[in-house]
Amino acid sequence: MVKTKENEKPEIEEVKAAAVKPAAHPIKVAKKEAEEAIAEETVNAEVVEIDDDADDSADATDASGKKKADKYYEAVGRRKTAIARVRLYTRGDKSFFVNGDNFDKYFVPAEFKNIIEAPLVKMNCTDRFRISVVVKGGGVNSQAEAIRHGITRALVLFNADFKKRLKKSGYLTRDPRMKERKKPGLKKARRAPQWAKR
Repeated sequence: MVKTKENEKPEIEEVKAAAVKPAAHPIKVAKKEAEEAIAEETVNAEVVEIDDDADDSADATDASGKKKADKYYEAVGRRKTAIARVRLYTRGDKSFFVNGDNFDKYFVPAEFKNIIEAPLVKMNCTDRFRISVVVKGGGVNSQAEAIRHGITRALVLFNADFKKRLKKSGYLTRDPRMKERKKPGLKKARRAPQWAKR
């Protein structure tokens, strides 16, 4: 067969088409095959029915028998030198622990309990959460206010609609007032040595 310009055109177009389409990378091919295999497994997997009561328990387990991690909302509250890490758990018994102790045992005077529970009372959520707090630094009063700040921030993470009411109450604002540092040449932050004329 004699090659003419008309016969050569289809061959040239075939060669160009082959050059434009690059060969598939072997890693990409293997990855795609693995994804397809996983998709087939999930389609063929049996559906496991979960009891709603088991979900509410604090030590719920998944299909493999491992303990499920409880869902919680975490926030940090601060006041003076006190720092409180607060976790609000939506499941489990409705208890309140501060540094491993019961809330009533850690804060004995009622005034501190009222300070801490103020945001929960405001949003009508006193019996809705299991609360765990780790607090350090400061005194009893600043620790109570730090916990209140942390609970307020965690409530906002739980429901963004709470933010407006809690901010209006002043619980969301971090109180910046702290003890002023001592200055050189003075007895305290501002107290100067007593002046004597003679």
